[in-house]
Amino acid sequence: MDHNRDAALLTALMDAAADAIIVADRHGVMQRVNPAAEQLFGFSTSVLVGQSVNVLMPKALADVHDGFMAHHLETGEKRIIGIGRDVEGKRRDGTVFPLHLSVGSAEVGGDTVFIAILHDLTERHAAQEALARSQRLDAVGQLTGGVAHDFNNLLTVIIGNLELLQMRGADERQTGLIDDALTSAELGADLTRRLLVFARKGDLKPVEVDLRAQCRDALAILRRTIGERYQIRTDFAKTVSKVMIDPVQLQSALINLALNARDAMPEGGEFLISVADITIDDHYMAQETDIQPGHYVRLFVSDDGEGMPLEAQRRAFEPFFTTKAESGGTGLGLAMVYGFVRQSGGHITLYSELGHGTSFGLYFPALRPASTPQTSGEDRMGNDLPRGTGQVVLVVEDNPHVRKLSVARIRDLGYQTLEATSGDDAYALLGTGLRVDVLFSDLVMPGSLNGYDLAAKVRAEHPHVKILLTSGYASDVVTGKMGATGEYRILHKPYRHSDLAERLQALL
Repeated sequence: MDHNRDAALLTALMDAAADAIIVADRHGVMQRVNPAAEQLFGFSTSVLVGQSVNVLMPKALADVHDGFMAHHLETGEKRIIGIGRDVEGKRRDGTVFPLHLSVGSAEVGGDTVFIAILHDLTERHAAQEALARSQRLDAVGQLTGGVAHDFNNLLTVIIGNLELLQMRGADERQTGLIDDALTSAELGADLTRRLLVFARKGDLKPVEVDLRAQCRDALAILRRTIGERYQIRTDFAKTVSKVMIDPVQLQSALINLALNARDAMPEGGEFLISVADITIDDHYMAQETDIQPGHYVRLFVSDDGEGMPLEAQRRAFEPFFTTKAESGGTGLGLAMVYGFVRQSGGHITLYSELGHGTSFGLYFPALRPASTPQTSGEDRMGNDLPRGTGQVVLVVEDNPHVRKLSVARIRDLGYQTLEATSGDDAYALLGTGLRVDVLFSDLVMPGSLNGYDLAAKVRAEHPHVKILLTSGYASDVVTGKMGATGEYRILHKPYRHSDLAERLQALL
């Protein structure tokens, strides 16, 4: 009877654990896994039990793991038993991710049994990277702020003396030299002003404004500046809250973003400017955007140009980092935009895919919500949200952090999930005959099948599967490039938990 009770307690403990737990024999063959391990690695229990733990490791670690186990069993030396260490795991789809591994051992019936507890470090590493990036930008901001202040003092002396020389009279040759020197000094002063904005020490003059009106004023300048090969579209909400910002700096930021978009489309193209209220009151959405909950006015600037590689995205807001050195770029444009938004109490996001374009999101705190806000996503996390009844959703997303977040959201709503990292992988998975009720796919992915291509194949070959697509662009600026007809509705990132729940319910 005690044995049955202990077995029941062990089962309850493993099922309740948030971390993955794996029980293996002395040969590394898995005897038991808990539900968290299934979710973490993407395998079912029936697949894992009876296999070597090596299938959950990258090749380099798997090649030496059996030797580590044999060494421990022969010598009793503990390199990891009872100590714990950070390692890497491998999911079913082949992606490698960071783990903290703790291992214990016990003698059961004369045999050695190992119990491993594995904690996913993906989110911690992402948070640490984001913090380090923020700290680096703050440090650079302090440095550039100090340099800019000192440089401004020097320029004040230079410009003042040049103007005195002008007033005392000079011949034509001297006047030309003085004018050239003054022009260069003024350019230097403008450079330091932009450095001070990045350092969040600029002299902003915020007033209460309507972002739509400010965008229209900037468009009057942009349409004359960027040329006829570029089409500018706007998408302004009918009602938008006021924000407290410096209108001159906003227009400067808009022009910077638009000129960057133009440079990313050397053969011409289109970009979209959209303005709308948004309420960040959803745990998942706040996590995805790294923005504090509250009411904001969001300004999106999107293009369908060349896109940015990951390294450029990571360093985009650093001063003097530029991908346009050959054309004379200073690398201060985006740094100035970043500093202005942050000094205004806002936040900026960047989404880009190589070959498909870039989208910047500028979030400014709303002074007053323009309309009654929707019911809080946090308040609707329980029974008020429409929920699934175990239907299977195939999540197709190449970004591992976004994929993990999407899976967590969908499971929280009562659905089962399958995962794929590309359209090609998702199409192959559907071909195996696994049950899939909904395809939830990103629009832009690596491989031969983008989201639209995958949706078209699924609609033709698996008509029972419902389709929901998602995109990080402010609007579907890549539709024409992908040859799509626009027949699919897009759930735009970032989206609220309630939006996802309602879309899934509507499909099913």
